[in-house]
Amino acid sequence: MTTTLRPAGPEEGLPGGGRSRRWLIRVNGRPVGALRTTAAPRGDQWWGEISELEVAESGRRRGRATVAALAAEEVLRGWGCTRLDVTVPAGAPAALGLARTLGYTERMRNLAKTLEEPPELPGDVTVRPIGAAEYGEWLEQAKAGYRADLERSGLSPAQARAKCETDHQHLLPRGHATDGVALRRLLDPEGTELGTLWLNLRAELLPDGPLAWVMVVAVHEPHRGHGHGRTLMLLAERECLAAGVHRLGLNVFTGNRVAIGLYESLGYRVTRRVLGKPLI
Repeated sequence: MTTTLRPAGPEEGLPGGGRSRRWLIRVNGRPVGALRTTAAPRGDQWWGEISELEVAESGRRRGRATVAALAAEEVLRGWGCTRLDVTVPAGAPAALGLARTLGYTERMRNLAKTLEEPPELPGDVTVRPIGAAEYGEWLEQAKAGYRADLERSGLSPAQARAKCETDHQHLLPRGHATDGVALRRLLDPEGTELGTLWLNLRAELLPDGPLAWVMVVAVHEPHRGHGHGRTLMLLAERECLAAGVHRLGLNVFTGNRVAIGLYESLGYRVTRRVLGKPLI
């Protein structure tokens, strides 16, 4: 039996010049599932994504999904992509196993938590906004940390630079004055900055309300190991609830075991895993 992809509709253009298309998975001309391929520019490179992969019960355990995923990779190579990601929801062991079999490795995971009551912060810290005077230095530190994380997750330095610049331009178009963004500094009683927080208060609209997203939690090197990362996360929860947001999510790179342990201890649970591989 021959498994092929056939267009399910016209190609869709995306902001910034990206492209996307949904495909039917057919076996000897009979539809058994579908998937979507998406390509987006990251600087002078193109990144691909396979999503919405589904195969009917009658076609499972026969290698249909594997063949379809490989065919989708060829589509994305033809679109000029040099890097490919797939997102696997929590509780989908078959999809996770397929991705690993095809050579994808986990780069990062998404976690989330439902918020109820605002937590108390330690009484010996002060919170201040990151304003115009502090923004430039903070941005450079945030970019450097993000590039390093991206490289540790498997990206090349060029890919990390391109993604870093694209993401920051998109997420902070007006710098510290960007709407829906909370930029905060955590200070000790002497006024020494202990760390910083970047929070997107309207990252995604869910059926039960908005989802906020922790973009950056950073504790400065001399002050690590004293619980300030936990304090910054509690601050993020307070900021969300003050804005009427009751769902908070975040992304953590798989190699950051310390951060994963912190988030799990605070009640955050995995919602999705992102796996990737180079297309060469």
